[in-house]
Amino acid sequence: MANVNHFAAALVFTACAGNVTPNYANAANTTEKTAPAALTKGAIVTLEKSAYEAWKSKDAKFWDTFLLGKFVGWGSSGRLNKASATRQYTGVDCAIKSYALSNEKMTSLGKGVALITYKITVDGTCDGQVVPANSWAASVYVREGGKWKGAFHAAAPVVDAKAALEKPAEKKKAPQEDEGQSAALDTSTDAMLAVEKTVWEAWRVHDGEKLERLTARDISFINIFGTYFATKADALKDWTGAGCDVKRVSVTESARTMLSPTTGILTFKGTADGTCYGQVVNSVIWGTSVYVKDGDAWKWAFGINTPARRKGA
Repeated sequence: MANVNHFAAALVFTACAGNVTPNYANAANTTEKTAPAALTKGAIVTLEKSAYEAWKSKDAKFWDTFLLGKFVGWGSSGRLNKASATRQYTGVDCAIKSYALSNEKMTSLGKGVALITYKITVDGTCDGQVVPANSWAASVYVREGGKWKGAFHAAAPVVDAKAALEKPAEKKKAPQEDEGQSAALDTSTDAMLAVEKTVWEAWRVHDGEKLERLTARDISFINIFGTYFATKADALKDWTGAGCDVKRVSVTESARTMLSPTTGILTFKGTADGTCYGQVVNSVIWGTSVYVKDGDAWKWAFGINTPARRKGA
């Protein structure tokens, strides 16, 4: 369902080298004191900016009260829960000179659930390596106990797709599940997973009509190259384009996290074999799809694919 490749860039918002890892300490305080009953775009942008400022200043006191108990994300070794995210987000040796958010867009995902997507520009280093200068990021917030809490975060560095595909193929690497992860996730094969597999297969064969039916009215997407598609029309045009000729796809190692009765997040490992832009691909991505309930059906509403981290990166 995305332009996938064997390029494994450094992940953003993790504790690996070259990553952007916002800390939500100040955001937690902002949320508790000022967040309105209905989260506005201005308020959610303030939360994100506070998070980056806290990360920059190495303020590690917030995680317990800010992150949702069932938080899920992606880190340097794979899928994160609240405990592993807390360790990674506070354990990086980063020297950040500046950061800036732009092109922010807020989307409601149902009562008490909100998504923000934006471009993040960073000047700095982590573990002695330069942080990707530009990435597209996404965060999901959930209202719990009168506070807005971080439920998900991921980002994809902006890279040139054709140049990335020219890099040597990496070995396929599965997401690693941290301790305690199973307590926060429902790993059963359910309706969301069935839809996800169908979406990937429809992308493989460029079936725009099926993709139209499987997705919500308003969707957005960030692909593995850090390209942002803000509308359903843009996403479907990309998914049904002639850039890739993929022979096989798979969606495995999935986990479902319910945020509300009508909103859920599916995290998974996705693979695709074939060609893109004339280059052979044998790719692995760490995928995230957000689903919303439409009547009795689950519809795909948002997704972000991040490259599985290259060994030694």
